[in-house]
Amino acid sequence: MNKEELTAALLSAERRLQDAQRNGDVGELDRLLDDRLIAIGPDGGRYTKGDDLEAYRSGGSVITALTQESLESLIVGTTGVTFVVCAVTGTFGGAPMSARLRCTRTWSYGEDGVWRIVAAHIVVL
Repeated sequence: MNKEELTAALLSAERRLQDAQRNGDVGELDRLLDDRLIAIGPDGGRYTKGDDLEAYRSGGSVITALTQESLESLIVGTTGVTFVVCAVTGTFGGAPMSARLRCTRTWSYGEDGVWRIVAAHIVVL
């Protein structure tokens, strides 16, 4: 793939991720999150893929609204980074939350032709 195709595929993966979060689609999240994922949440906690999937399965994470405000991307080789600002409303850790979040996600483009998130950092703006 050339850089334009990689960029289009990365942005498509980011859209699929946001849709999966909105819809609580654990199967799609499982496909988009790398098994080695390390994410730092807005609370400063360290989370794994298993933690994230379980939060959606159990109802501890429920997104009722997610509106993307901005999106930038960067690709270097087979590594991509998305920088997203979203307004998010929902329940996190069982508590209601409404905030603007900046999410920095590091994606790896696999030999199978799929972008997957290997690292993420989320902060409240």
